[in-house]
Amino acid sequence: MKKQITTGFITDIKNIASWEEKYKKIIEWGKALEPFPEEFREEKYKVKGCQSQVWLHAERGAHGIIIFKADSDAILVKGLISILINEFSGKTPEEILSTPVDFVKDAGLDQHLTPSRTNGLFAMIKQIRSYAQAFYLIDKQ
Repeated sequence: MKKQITTGFITDIKNIASWEEKYKKIIEWGKALEPFPEEFREEKYKVKGCQSQVWLHAERGAHGIIIFKADSDAILVKGLISILINEFSGKTPEEILSTPVDFVKDAGLDQHLTPSRTNGLFAMIKQIRSYAQAFYLIDKQ
């Protein structure tokens, strides 16, 4: 069974009427993102396919969950990755892989982001799912 994204972030975005206010809220979330460890600011942690620089690191936590840390040099993108981190961090690989990504369309993000930003958002999601897939395969060995 596919799980729906339940984060308050998406609900908040849907309930904000103007796109100017939505952008402000996304940027605010980016500013609240935990500081990104300098040792992960390396090429191997960069998300390919993003116009901006985006770093994404994943590690295992207790009980098989995945902990994500991320950062970006662009304030809007940092806000977008904060939404993803808050949604997917703390879940098991199975939970991540069974979560649909239709929230991008549901929140209207695909209509109000530039095509390159939308592509970057999907590249970030793809990388998160790639980490989850890798951990899932390790677990099955």
